Amino acid sequence: MTGTTAPAVGVRAPGASTSVATSANSRPGRSAARLVWWLVFIVAVVYFVLPLFATFAFSLRARPDFAAYTNTFKDPQFFRSLAYSGIVAVITIIASIAIIVPTAYWVRFRLPRIRPIVEFVTLLPFVIPPVILVFGLIRTYSRPPLPLAGSDFGSHILLIAAYTVLSFPYMYRSVDAGLRSIDVRTLTEAAQSQGAGWLRIIWAVILPNLRVSLLAGAFLTLAIVIGEYTIASFLARPAFGPYLSLLGRDKAYEPAAVSLISFGLTWIAMGLIAVIGRGPRNRVQVTGAR
Repeated sequence: MTGTTAPAVGVRAPGASTSVATSANSRPGRSAARLVWWLVFIVAVVYFVLPLFATFAFSLRARPDFAAYTNTFKDPQFFRSLAYSGIVAVITIIASIAIIVPTAYWVRFRLPRIRPIVEFVTLLPFVIPPVILVFGLIRTYSRPPLPLAGSDFGSHILLIAAYTVLSFPYMYRSVDAGLRSIDVRTLTEAAQSQGAGWLRIIWAVILPNLRVSLLAGAFLTLAIVIGEYTIASFLARPAFGPYLSLLGRDKAYEPAAVSLISFGLTWIAMGLIAVIGRGPRNRVQVTGAR
């Protein structure tokens, strides 16, 4: 008896054809979404780069070539005002972190019911114009018991205080987003089980896990302080914003050069902050529920 080999019958999974069809149909959708995102990216780059290129082209009209940049670097007031605004920005970032981090941590850990109140308070700088804020500071602190507006040192303190208030909306939301991404209660209880106090918990446990959020808030605060004009024009003459405004009244091409130089120096400062704040990579981070 001769055995016959039965033809092999392919067994197909029930959902195989459906999955193949779905993947085939999803490819055009993915391609279209990718094309849209590339178009958005190109438009954003053009919107961002084109004004910088136009400013650079306008600054080159000064004769001889690059005269606007050489005149800027020869002006000692440029470095003086930029250094002053940079120092004020660093102090403002430190003060804002010292106020916002413990507040946001305590609201997140102990007092979640007052979170809407804290969010409302931190949004007030968006509602109150800077000119109202600076006039209120001058009027309040130009008389006893704290006549700070009558001296240069007091004016510097008022300027830093005003910039700290302006940084609250950005710093608080950055810190709050960072606290949401970690399990604050587990980290706190673990630190307390090791005998750590509240200051130790914030310094050694919370701050290292908020490094990215703090850097985001620091970037925004730095940009605000470097480019702010209204408050600095009333409280601090050597600030960079008033210097740029006064330069634009007397000269044509130097303001464009100063704007580009300050833009580049600001990005360099942001890069240095990112490198300094990067820290060790082997820290432990406990994330919260997703």
